[in-house]
Order: sequence, then structure tokens, then C-alpha cells
Amino acid sequence: MNSTLKHILIWFFAIVFTLVSAVYQKMTGPTYPVRGHAEIGGQEVKYKLIRSYDLSDGARVTVVVPDTSVKGELKLRRFKSLDSWQTQVMVRHGDTLIGTLPHQAPAGKVMYDVTLVKGSQRVLLNAQPAVLRYTGFVPRYILFPHILFMFMAMLLSTLVGLLVIFRGKNSYIYAWLTVISVGIGGLILGPIVQKYAFDAYWTGWPFGHDLTDNKSIVAFIFWVIALVVMKKNRENKLWPILASIVLLVVFMIPHSVLGSEIDFTKDQKIQTTK
Repeated sequence: MNSTLKHILIWFFAIVFTLVSAVYQKMTGPTYPVRGHAEIGGQEVKYKLIRSYDLSDGARVTVVVPDTSVKGELKLRRFKSLDSWQTQVMVRHGDTLIGTLPHQAPAGKVMYDVTLVKGSQRVLLNAQPAVLRYTGFVPRYILFPHILFMFMAMLLSTLVGLLVIFRGKNSYIYAWLTVISVGIGGLILGPIVQKYAFDAYWTGWPFGHDLTDNKSIVAFIFWVIALVVMKKNRENKLWPILASIVLLVVFMIPHSVLGSEIDFTKDQKIQTTK
């Protein structure tokens, strides 16, 4: 296999692997909507229950049910609270049933479930309550570059690992670009996003247990070490491969796991940031 074809194949597999990893992280994250389908009155109903909201009003929970004889009930309570469950009758607008969750401060969470009612038939859509977290609004000119740099970090990290394994060219240059991408995306733009969303720049170690913050610093440290080792010995394979694996592992951790949340049972203090 000539070097040009090998380089193209390495890039191809790095891109495919990164895309698959990104989709996996998104779909397994705690803010990904709860999706499913149910049957009531002989008709199938597809639903998507939101789990994240960044505007200043109450989050709307919607379920499309064309059958106007079907009603909806929203049962809710604040997450990590001593609140009693409340039941709200959903309002119909055309073919859509709408319920509204009470707005909370950033990092406040509300757990809820939806029941469809037709005559004596009652169908609970989600067996386990969905948990929605409120966040502050993050400007898109901050959020999009953050996502882009983290995506580039994953792509370049995977690329370096493959180049080292299959003896490709320019692995040291791509290692530099990986460190820069992780630094900008995870350690500069990441805290800025966090500040907008939860009014705290850093909620990882030593101030809290936010895995999103912690995994960024771990990946950055491993890649800095790998870069230093590669500068001294361009033939070293252990550290760039190890750094690539570490970044892959931390990238597989769903976004926002152990993230900021208000514990309403303890005077509404944000436990992960104190």
C-alpha cells in the first residue's frame, strides 16, 4: 500500500470513529430526550420528553396526539427535594398536549412523567420519571466553538493514535494540534460555557465532582506528557497511543454526568460547586 493511500485511509477511519463516538456520547448523555412510543385507543403515539432547558420561562413538555378525546396529565416534583408530587392537566393546542414545568434557577432539576388518558384507559409514557435540568443560556458564539474544538480534539487524538500504530507521517504535528484543541475547547471555552450555564467557571476537582471538567483536565495532562515524550523521541509509541486511549475513554463518558445541580433539601446550595 502506497503512503498516500495509507494516509487517506487513516484519515477516513479517524473521521468515522470520531463521528460514531460523538453520536454515542450525545445519545447516552443525561440531557438527551427520552424517546419512545405508546399505544392508546388503538393508535400509536410517539413522544420525546426533554431533559434540558436554557430559557428563562418554564420548560414546555409536548406530546403530539391527534385524537382529541385523549387527555394528558403531567406529574412532577423538584429533583432532590422533599416536595410532594403535583399533577398538572396538560392543555391541548390542536393535535398537541402541552404541560409546563416550573422554572428553576440554573442547575435546578425537575423530575416528571406523562400519562395519557382516554376514557378509563390510562397509559404512562415513561416508566421512570424524566429529569430535566435548567441551565443559563450559553451564547452560540461561545457554545459552537467549544463543541468544534472538542470535536477536533477527538479527531486529532484518534488520528495520532492511528498514525503511530501504522507508521504514518506528521504524528508529532497532529499531537501539537491535539493539545491545542483540548486546551482551547476544554480548559478555556469549557469553563466559559460553564459560567454562562451554571454561574461557575469550574465544578470539577478540587471544588466538585463534575466529570465533564475532570475529564478535560485528565485528557489534557496525558496529551501534554505524550507531546513532551514525542519531542524527545519521535519513535515512542506508548505515550501517544496511551493518550489517545485516555481521551477516547473520557470522551465516552456522557456529557454533564455528575454535573452541577441544586440540592433543594440543603438550603438550595449547588452541591457540586462547593
